[in-house]
Amino acid sequence: MSWILVVCCFGSCSPTPPETAGHDSSEDELAVLAAVQGFFDTMNSKDPQAARRVLDPEGDFVSVRWNEAGERIVRRAENIDYLEELRLETETYLERMWDPEVRIHGPIASVWTPYDFYIDGEFSHCGVDVFQLLRQGEGWVITSGTYTVERSGCPESPLGRP
Repeated sequence: MSWILVVCCFGSCSPTPPETAGHDSSEDELAVLAAVQGFFDTMNSKDPQAARRVLDPEGDFVSVRWNEAGERIVRRAENIDYLEELRLETETYLERMWDPEVRIHGPIASVWTPYDFYIDGEFSHCGVDVFQLLRQGEGWVITSGTYTVERSGCPESPLGRP
């Protein structure tokens, strides 16, 4: 018997995961986006308690940027470090997203969205954010994220200037 058949026999191939029962997809989509926006808001408010409500401390973020020579630089940061250092930040951050693409399947979700980023009111960079989320109880938490940091060639944000 193949492993696919074995998995399906134990219920993992059901067409509707049990976690979706009683959940409206538009409500879930709004809740997923609220978790991402909540994360953005914690950058500005420097509120570790609020950050703990939307970030899995065991998760991480990966950034991809390019140096002046055009070489790609990949950096990893653990969510726990963000949570511990958030209160110490001295700069004011503003991250804005638009046209997010949300995908949800049972207890997992992803968000792919362009963004722009400001430090102390000045434009810093733009890029694309990709978030992975997990439904925890009644809420969504960000387990990981990957994003690009692009300092030039940024399209005009449909949100205008902040």
